[in-house]
Amino acid sequence: MFVAASQGTEGPLVGRDTETARLVGVLEELGSGRGTVVEIAGDPGIGKTRLMNMLAEMAQRRGVQVARAHAIRGSAIPYQAFREAAGDWPHPDQSVSDEAVFREIRTRMAGWAADGVGGMLLLDDVHLCDEASSQLAARLVRTLAPGPLVLALAHQPRRTDSMLLEALEHGSRTGSVIRIEPQPLDAETVAVLLDHWRTSEDSATIPYTGPTRQRATPADSSAHRGPLDSPEFAEQLRAASGGNPRHLRVLVAGGWEPEHWPDRPGSDTDGLLREAVAMTAELDALTPDVSAAAHTAAVLGDPFRPEDVAETSGRNLGQILDALSDLVRADVVRPLASNGRFAFRHPLLRHIAHERAAISVLLAAHQRALDLFAARGASAVQLARHAEHLVGTDASVAVNLLTRGATEVLPDAPATAVRWLRLALENLPSGDRPTAERATLMLECSRALSAAGRLEAARTMAHEVLRDHTYLAEDLRLNAYAVRAATERQLGRFAEAEASARIALHTLPRPLPAAAAELAFEYGFLHVFWGTYREARTLVREVVSATTTGGGAGTRGQGDATSVASVRVLSAFGDSYLGDTAAVIPALVDSAQLVDGLPDSAAARTPELLAMLGCTELFTEQYPAASRHFRRGLTLAQAGGPQQALPHCLLGLSYIDQEAGRLSEAEQRALEAERVARATGVDDAISMSKAMRVGAMIWTRSRHDSAAVVALAEESARTAQPGWWAGSAAMQLAMVRLISGDAPGCTEALLEGGGGEDLHLFQPNFHPMLLAMLSTAALLTGDTDAAQRWARDGDSAAERLGLAVQRAHVDRAQAILHMAEGEHAMAAKLFEQAAHGFRRGGRPIHHAWTLVVGAHSAESAHGSATAANWLASAVNLADIHGAVRVREEAVAAQDLLAASVTFDGTAAESPGPDITALLTDRERQIAELVTAGKRSRDVAEQLFLSKRTVDAHLARIYRKLNVSSRTALTRLLLGADDGGSE
Repeated sequence: MFVAASQGTEGPLVGRDTETARLVGVLEELGSGRGTVVEIAGDPGIGKTRLMNMLAEMAQRRGVQVARAHAIRGSAIPYQAFREAAGDWPHPDQSVSDEAVFREIRTRMAGWAADGVGGMLLLDDVHLCDEASSQLAARLVRTLAPGPLVLALAHQPRRTDSMLLEALEHGSRTGSVIRIEPQPLDAETVAVLLDHWRTSEDSATIPYTGPTRQRATPADSSAHRGPLDSPEFAEQLRAASGGNPRHLRVLVAGGWEPEHWPDRPGSDTDGLLREAVAMTAELDALTPDVSAAAHTAAVLGDPFRPEDVAETSGRNLGQILDALSDLVRADVVRPLASNGRFAFRHPLLRHIAHERAAISVLLAAHQRALDLFAARGASAVQLARHAEHLVGTDASVAVNLLTRGATEVLPDAPATAVRWLRLALENLPSGDRPTAERATLMLECSRALSAAGRLEAARTMAHEVLRDHTYLAEDLRLNAYAVRAATERQLGRFAEAEASARIALHTLPRPLPAAAAELAFEYGFLHVFWGTYREARTLVREVVSATTTGGGAGTRGQGDATSVASVRVLSAFGDSYLGDTAAVIPALVDSAQLVDGLPDSAAARTPELLAMLGCTELFTEQYPAASRHFRRGLTLAQAGGPQQALPHCLLGLSYIDQEAGRLSEAEQRALEAERVARATGVDDAISMSKAMRVGAMIWTRSRHDSAAVVALAEESARTAQPGWWAGSAAMQLAMVRLISGDAPGCTEALLEGGGGEDLHLFQPNFHPMLLAMLSTAALLTGDTDAAQRWARDGDSAAERLGLAVQRAHVDRAQAILHMAEGEHAMAAKLFEQAAHGFRRGGRPIHHAWTLVVGAHSAESAHGSATAANWLASAVNLADIHGAVRVREEAVAAQDLLAASVTFDGTAAESPGPDITALLTDRERQIAELVTAGKRSRDVAEQLFLSKRTVDAHLARIYRKLNVSSRTALTRLLLGADDGGSE
């Protein structure tokens, strides 16, 4: 009889619901007297053995007889796996024919069936079986004994004997074999496993040091870092591990850091190797010659060419091809599709092969690889990857290569740039005084630290350079002050940043040299944030002139391309911010050409460059160009590049999505921007992310959710620091208050946020829209004079700017004014003009909202059919873009329109004299709603008024019509005999 083996539990098995269900089905079939062959196939570490364990445990709990064996690599004993399962039968000394063994094994399994309980034979790692075992397994697959019997085989298909593979494939096609192929884990499952490992009391199940270890401290963390259980970390780890549970455990045990992957597996080599025993066993099983080829290939990196392995190892190509054949058969490396190159099965296996090589072998191989690739003119990054292993043998060459590689890799992997620059600094010759070379490297390292989000470390290094700057040439000193100002600004220390830039700039001779471009950028950028750009405008223009006309100390060709582009973009941005459209357009065209011509490595030196250019284009209503530059900045950051501009790019794209009617995408981008801002501790970006989100939410939520949306907008405005962010948050707050019916609150937000009636704290290029909002809010509170004054001011501002969408906002406000005065023909014309302006500018939500607001005038001026068409278009647009609030108001307006028209489309007859002629349009509108049974609060919500305003209107209505209550008003308007009281 077979020997039963009891398997202990290995903890929770997550992410395997589908596989578990299929195994449960196998057991249920077994209980019904039907057996089968189960094949569990997949790569190493994917979870085959865990599923075999689970199958064995479930079977034993049901009373099924279970025997289990595990094939051993390189066994010289025939039938090794079956001998283990069958209690060492036949004995190795016995001479038994293959046919006799087959019949005996099959007879023993049939004995299980005869017992009535059923049996299960599980063979793990059958790809390691000796030839006799593989052939026997293939025969059993094809001719399994009848009855309640299960033969379960777990294997790696790439290494399994062809005869057994053929039998399994045939069985899968005919239905006699149930094939289970465990799939890679998803990010949600990875997060569950991370949480289990972190909280488990069993230290053996925790593959990393410390139960709540953070990947970095706040002062030295990259922008995308977070706790081990963050959704982003889980997704990054899933991608790196390929969803393979073994890879997952090994990476976490090795202190995996996403910013260094795949160049490095982690920061804890001991933990990595301790958890990777199964993978090291694969490598240790190789012959010395094959193992040496694997070590050399690991030095070269993926993908590699056989001839490079030969040249780097000093062996002939034939020997290397033989070794690669063995590595492919062992599934250590795999050939890539038809290009003659190879790669390790997974990058993690390559790293382990590298770590297992002897130091002398590694150093020699890296030196030969460096010489080989340098002779071919390889990239600086490729050379630096070898140079970092050779700093102890040839420091001068290594430092140069590491510096060049860091500059090139910065846009894609700033953390790698930091590592290489620090290695270079550590290996520079030390002396009594700091040198210009060391200062240059330190400033580059500070930039890389900033790009990686490690802002405190970046600031410290920049300050260290300026501790003694007497030995620095002017250009290098200006560079140092610019880097220092940038790090202070990125940390939100605006006063320190401004002071640093101002001190350096004011000590320079006039005219300012072109070398001051980077410093001028920082100085002007700070004043933009404070809303005081006018103070920096002259200085910025002076530097722009120095970089373009040959003024000062240099020309464009002599200055740094990135600094030149940055200060040019800042100048255009500042003019746009101030509403100087005439100056902006030509400067913007030139700035965009400069930036578009920069390679990513240059653009990344000033991370805010693309975001600022995108904002400038956004302010001038050039949305396609703005979106292109925001997306480029986003791509750079998400690929591992500079993180500082990530929230800005996300917010810019969120605003564009919001205006273009992509409301769901706008909310998601704003949420992502908030998450990134929290990770970096940039409070202003957090508040602006909330403000941007409510700008979309006010349209996507029902009117009943208005209070929650307004509360979030108020929180955003309350937490924003004075300056640009605070102004933007105040504008969003005013907008959501107005749409929610709080006209006084809208006015309050705009006047307080704008610094008074001149709105000087707001960007002038938004003034027409803001003045239009003030006009509408004044009208809703009954201040017609103020409404007209604001509308006139808005018209003048729109005329100065010449921006189509800003003009549409003013047209709509003027239309509302005419509607309130009963001048419906003029109102309808302006509403139509505004709607056309919004449609042409790609603002579908405002287009639809204008049609809803103007439907009453359309009905009065052109008849109910026109109004019905306007409202139908609004509903259609609202449905397309998910604008729930617009749809609600459009449907409510449709109901009002339908109530005033008979079933055949003719106007209903009046019950008597038109006594409502005594009322204004707004009073008539409120009276009709009250007559329809609406409460003051309902009327306020429908007409976007406050309840207090509605009650004030009602009081005037009562006086004009000589009634004393709602009931009396209803009877009067419906033709009742008297105006009795309630």
